[in-house]
Amino acid sequence: MNTRNRLRFALLAACGVALPVAGCAEAGIAPLAFEVQRTLPHDAEAYTQGLLIHEGTFLESTGQYGSSDLRQVDIATGRVLRSHALSEEHFGEGIAVVGDRVIQLTWKAGLAFVYDLETFAPQDTLQYEGEGWGLCHDGASLFMTDGSGTLFRRDPVTFEVLEEIRVTRDGFSTRDLNELECVGEHLYANVYMTNEIVRIDKATGAITGELDALQLALSSNRPAEAGAVFNGIAWDEATGTFYVTGKLWPEMFEIAISGG
Repeated sequence: MNTRNRLRFALLAACGVALPVAGCAEAGIAPLAFEVQRTLPHDAEAYTQGLLIHEGTFLESTGQYGSSDLRQVDIATGRVLRSHALSEEHFGEGIAVVGDRVIQLTWKAGLAFVYDLETFAPQDTLQYEGEGWGLCHDGASLFMTDGSGTLFRRDPVTFEVLEEIRVTRDGFSTRDLNELECVGEHLYANVYMTNEIVRIDKATGAITGELDALQLALSSNRPAEAGAVFNGIAWDEATGTFYVTGKLWPEMFEIAISGG
């Protein structure tokens, strides 16, 4: 049993119950269920780092030195409609759309590339400290992860850090937050090297929901040891469903999430 689960059971024991009840630390975290709506093709060579939906197509950022790019992808077929390759010394990470721009993080370079949304023509380069992992835009602010247990709320124009938010589960910090999706008052985040998505209250940093996607990871039939781990969340506001995939996965899953 890992440390987090030992602490969780200790908290429940202190409450004197076998299941979460009001007033206990566990009560605010809901198990999230999902139902697969469609299974669609996904480029099995795409090391997915960022994923979102814009005007009926995917925008996807892929990683790995020498093969990172920004691409527009047809949802139904998985066909790459257009792409912009990064230089060999840059490793692509999370992306977000802000107005008529796409912002793409890099892993260790401390650089975020800004592109014209319609043409992918480079427009600007922003700088930041530390690593870049996940990124999303809620219409007012950018939220960014760096692999730690901290969310960085940033100005979408200047990229200045406006707030640092500690992400907690049962009162304890949660690390390895990766790809992000902004959905209303929440953020949905992959937890790196796991089959889990967590739902985070973006105002407080508290994890309010947990989704176990082991079923999807098993059906992808790609070994996690080879780097083919669960990563990529896109919210379709029109249908209320999510699209999820993994690095090097040959499938994209449209899922309906329920619970909590």
